[in-house]
Amino acid sequence: METIILDANNSDNITLCASILRDAGLVAFPTETVYGLGADALEENAIAKIFSVKGRQEDNPLIVHVASIDDVKPLVKNIPEIFEPLVKQYWPGPLTLIMEKSSIIPNNVTAGLDTIAIRMPEHPAALALISAFGRPVAAPSANPSGMPSPTRALHVLHDLDGKIPYILDGGDCRVGVESTVLDITNKIPKILRPGSVTYDELRYVLVDVDIIGTEVVDKPSSPGMKYRHYAPKAPLIAVIGSPDETAEYIASRLGDDVAALMFDDYSLSHSNVVSYGDSEDFLTQASCLFDALRKLDNMGMSAIYTQLPQEIGLGATIANRLKKAAGNNIINLKD
Repeated sequence: METIILDANNSDNITLCASILRDAGLVAFPTETVYGLGADALEENAIAKIFSVKGRQEDNPLIVHVASIDDVKPLVKNIPEIFEPLVKQYWPGPLTLIMEKSSIIPNNVTAGLDTIAIRMPEHPAALALISAFGRPVAAPSANPSGMPSPTRALHVLHDLDGKIPYILDGGDCRVGVESTVLDITNKIPKILRPGSVTYDELRYVLVDVDIIGTEVVDKPSSPGMKYRHYAPKAPLIAVIGSPDETAEYIASRLGDDVAALMFDDYSLSHSNVVSYGDSEDFLTQASCLFDALRKLDNMGMSAIYTQLPQEIGLGATIANRLKKAAGNNIINLKD
């Protein structure tokens, strides 16, 4: 199969990709967070292709994307009261909401759970594709499971060339990290995966909001909860501490086959260092993170050390992704 990149601004290309979805096929498309690998969310056989192409574990649920708030009602048993103020504030946008699913949702979409994760993306090409298709679209990130997520069409081509027919190219993703996932099935909503809609921002809408820890769970109710994610091929070592301390620690460990991901304002003049934004510029860090990890991947290193941002606001989301990528390889200089 030849994989072709199409201009997402061309309406004929949107129509073509919608026809692929109607035939139970897969297409990659841009969102404001990362590029998604889309399939008909109501067609079990189409969903099975997502798991096959990504090498995704079957107990890892998918997020379903809609083009309007009205599209949500058929997908859920009931809509909680908190739904309306949340979507008024954050949809379309990078917030995924978990609710009780209706009977029309195939079990492989939700990994057998009785809940479904739904969001309305902000990117105009994503909305145009879903609208043209006329049904909800299930879409995880368009990359092999566990690897850094794609934020450019060329990232998708590198990862899935020959496995899908089309990639809609809508440019670089604005946000650069996956959506916040918020469970609203209980009295107190709970953040299951941090994203660009932060805990502090949600507190403006919600009286109470909880957040799950970083521990691995046996039965994930959201993507990103169980498995090692976002990781380059070489082992990633996350170093926790002040920027001064982590920069000094990492500098002493760089070598011919050891690389580092560092802040711009602490970056070292070494060929194996890739930077991803100033230490306090969380927006740049988020938008550059996965591209930087991919650059490091292409360097053929035996190990990669990384500085982590301060865990406040969006910095907590970036730190979450890097810790997930590192797995158990975390060094805390504060200890």
